Amino acid sequence: MTINPSRLAEFGWNAHFTSRLETDDFNNLAAARVTAVHRGHLQVAGPDIASNIPPFFSDDDEGAATVGDWLLLDPETLRPKRLLERKSLFKRRAAGTGRRLQLIAANIDTLFVVTSCNLDFNIARLERYLALAREAGVTPVIVLTKSDLSETPEDFAREASGLMPGLFVETVDARDPSSVERLTAWCGRGETVALVGSSGVGKSTLINTLTGKEQIPTGGIREDDAKGRHTTTGRMLHRLHSGGWLVDTPGMREIQLTDVHSGIDDVFSDIVEIAETCRFRDCRHENEPGCAVNAAIEAGTVDPDRVRRWKKLAAEEAFNSASLAERRASDKAFGKMIKRVMAEKKARKGE
Repeated sequence: MTINPSRLAEFGWNAHFTSRLETDDFNNLAAARVTAVHRGHLQVAGPDIASNIPPFFSDDDEGAATVGDWLLLDPETLRPKRLLERKSLFKRRAAGTGRRLQLIAANIDTLFVVTSCNLDFNIARLERYLALAREAGVTPVIVLTKSDLSETPEDFAREASGLMPGLFVETVDARDPSSVERLTAWCGRGETVALVGSSGVGKSTLINTLTGKEQIPTGGIREDDAKGRHTTTGRMLHRLHSGGWLVDTPGMREIQLTDVHSGIDDVFSDIVEIAETCRFRDCRHENEPGCAVNAAIEAGTVDPDRVRRWKKLAAEEAFNSASLAERRASDKAFGKMIKRVMAEKKARKGE
């Protein structure tokens, strides 16, 4: 069992991963992709591998293996030896008051941001997903479902298209294979797509249609608020007939952004460009003299609601990133203390 890049290509391997290999890796290790993460083990797949293996962890939040990762394994025992450097990573601050990161998926090429043509459609939430995609360096595609429930689905498409220049927006009937067919342009051989979106927007139905299998249970929506019921409880990599791979994620209504400063700048590039002309570099765009952003609002060239959302996301990202940096520094200091104590204990025994 050796590493053969040409055979691994159908699983999403490309030149990025080959360049991360050392010479001895080709004959001494095997490569496999993480297709699912469970509490006590990982599911991995490769040309000659389809197995459950022990989890892979490290001291760093981002060092644990997640869906879509590539691992180098011992060819005899299949124990993981090394996590290959990712070309993209989706992450968020874990829900609740903790400061840890939650890894969503790795090595993604395209992000399908799924929302529906009903009350679930939320511009602020879509902007959060777009910031995640831009920070990770992947192509975002807004996928609008449940168009049959709206008399004017084109209004939702037009509003979504205005979020970013050149943004791809597709309106589909998740139950109709011929309608979903337009999404296969992003699902070619070796390409990896991730789906994100709130519960009940039709992600599970969309996956069943894309894969041609009724392998994921689907649920309805509550009539009072159009919010969905959770049907997906874990992340998993699914093989598509088109040769691509698809990652489903549980519905997430709370998306705490961390380390996505440049992603936010990309999504709100028009406002950022204006802000760079403010009189003061540290302008908070409130009541400062010479604020170009406020001047643009007064002139009617910038939507004040969009500015408010930009400021809110930027403040949230700055707070979460600072909190995470503090925790990392604390963990590093604690680790050094443990090593020092163990060294002193060992030295005392040697006396």
